[in-house]
Amino acid sequence: MIRTLLIANRGEIACRVIATARRLGIRTVAVYSDADRDARHVAMADEAVHIGPPPASESYLNADAILAAARRAGADAIHPGYGFLSENPGFVEAVEAQGLTFVGPPASAIRAMGLKDAAKRAMEEAGVPVVPGYHGDDQDPAHLAREAEAIGYPVLIKARAGGGGKGMRLVERAGDFAAALESAQREAQAAFGDPACLIEKFVTSPRHVEIQVMADAHGTVLHLFERDCSLQRRHQKVIEEAPAPDMPEAVRAAMGRAAVEAARAIGYRGAGTVEFIADGSGPLREDGFWFMEMNTRLQVEHPVTEAITGLDLVELQLRVAAGEALPMAQEDLSIDGWAFEARLYAEDAARGFLPATGTLAHLEFPEAAEFARGSVRVDAGVRSGDEISPHYDPMIAKIITHGPTRAAALARLRQALAETQVAGTVTNLDFLSALAAHEGFGRGEVDTGLIARDQDTLTAPAPVVGSLVALAAAAAAGLTGPATGDDPWDRLSGYRHFGPATRTVLVMQGDALIAAEVAQTGQSVRVSWDEQAITLHLDRAGGELRVTEDGQSYPAEIRRIGSTLAVFASGHRAVFTLPDPLALADADAAGGDAITAPMPGLVKRVSTAPGAEVESGAALIVLEAMKMEHTLTAPRDGTVAELLVAEGDQVSDGTLLLRLEDEA
Repeated sequence: MIRTLLIANRGEIACRVIATARRLGIRTVAVYSDADRDARHVAMADEAVHIGPPPASESYLNADAILAAARRAGADAIHPGYGFLSENPGFVEAVEAQGLTFVGPPASAIRAMGLKDAAKRAMEEAGVPVVPGYHGDDQDPAHLAREAEAIGYPVLIKARAGGGGKGMRLVERAGDFAAALESAQREAQAAFGDPACLIEKFVTSPRHVEIQVMADAHGTVLHLFERDCSLQRRHQKVIEEAPAPDMPEAVRAAMGRAAVEAARAIGYRGAGTVEFIADGSGPLREDGFWFMEMNTRLQVEHPVTEAITGLDLVELQLRVAAGEALPMAQEDLSIDGWAFEARLYAEDAARGFLPATGTLAHLEFPEAAEFARGSVRVDAGVRSGDEISPHYDPMIAKIITHGPTRAAALARLRQALAETQVAGTVTNLDFLSALAAHEGFGRGEVDTGLIARDQDTLTAPAPVVGSLVALAAAAAAGLTGPATGDDPWDRLSGYRHFGPATRTVLVMQGDALIAAEVAQTGQSVRVSWDEQAITLHLDRAGGELRVTEDGQSYPAEIRRIGSTLAVFASGHRAVFTLPDPLALADADAAGGDAITAPMPGLVKRVSTAPGAEVESGAALIVLEAMKMEHTLTAPRDGTVAELLVAEGDQVSDGTLLLRLEDEA
């Protein structure tokens, strides 16, 4: 068995691997960049080795630094996690050249599946059904445009290297093809160092169904059933489930056989995922699914498979890498219940899912297992006080639930999301809650277009519960802090001889300014605003704020971070701003006259110049952040007065990029 394992990764997956290795008695070694010096995975490991500055290219993608760390720590094996070097065949060969064990497939298998065009040709030869498309080497834009016409619109442009939705564009008409190809190629070059793309027929009402496979070095290849990953935004998964809803046994068997044949065809070893696109316009059919790609590594969504099979996939990876045979046959495997996984990200769903940064001033999850099977499981690589860095993926945690039926597992997911508290950065938590409550999703009516069709509804701000407004106003008035002692002067009750103590406070919820009158009598607070009035009894004994409203009692959590108040109570949450009254008069200054950077990033393209006339919504600047491109558009019709950046500039969040001339 492996004695000392180095994990060539960071965040949640590094913590996940360390947890299983510790249970197996394996010593663990973490690696870290300057940005991750105090990260959770560093604290969890038995030893940690510094490998470079924050940019991934100089740390987590620096194979020489990682190998040097392995030698220094006396590691005899390296687990790559996912992302970074996990699907780099050159890294696998370098690891093995050092006499170390790579916990993953052989380099030959990664190469066979590393380029989507070559992988599809190999699958065709193996008899695995493949989506119609162009997978050739001729990358001339005119040739690709002709191939797209021959395939028939809509088509999907896909980077032949990598994954994660990067370098992928849906094109619905010929006039949009050239711009979409150019954007996809730029993004693919930035993410994978390879701009080449392939063109595929876009399947109407597609479902993304993938099969987990596991293979050992003794000829055994198994499938561990399917996951449905159809809930996606911008081709990136949001909520995954296992098994797939409405999956006929015959289709499950056919898809499982195809996945096993795909793995056998390339001499696979370890954990991998064969991804299929299925026609979701009607019932799933044995002749209605096609190979998309194979991920030659552990997947982010592997916990849902662990939940329904009772297996630890990381343990199986480690045992297979050590040369052991898989301890089961296909007929030994069965599906137990249902599971969901929701990916909690620091991102702004209402602003096109822009990645966000910030400090996790408050982070609290429901009672759950961690890196192990349970009715609720939370896998996280961060803690309260940690910072979401612009250098890496902005995932905060994965929230996984398991139940005897789909309805039970989904109900647990809704509750777990309601009990999750995050303050200090914007997140997609409200979006996940809205998605988990979506009626069509609840009925199992899923396809990859669901989020795009209902995005406005799913990302619309939830109505703020009146109790949260009242609590925010009470907090702004200084009435929700803990009791400070027995001294009567420290326990002022707001008593007034001629009536309750009353004051007016200002809070903002989004763009709405709320002027609330707060009247305090002892521990009771009456808050009035906009023809509403709520009376709360606030009990601050024992260090926990407990609220009684209309005879119902519930705990509440209020966190102040700078000028913001994050309020959590009764499964609801809202963020309020405490405005500067002196600045309110200037709040609308230059509101629609400028473009500012919505996040830190690199200016990749500028499509205008000073003096140019622009129309509202016109694409003017392309900003790259976290290896994804984000198009910034004109806020209104007008003339460009100033262009303050050039292609290649690195900008910070809030930087003024462009200003329009004042309207006459």
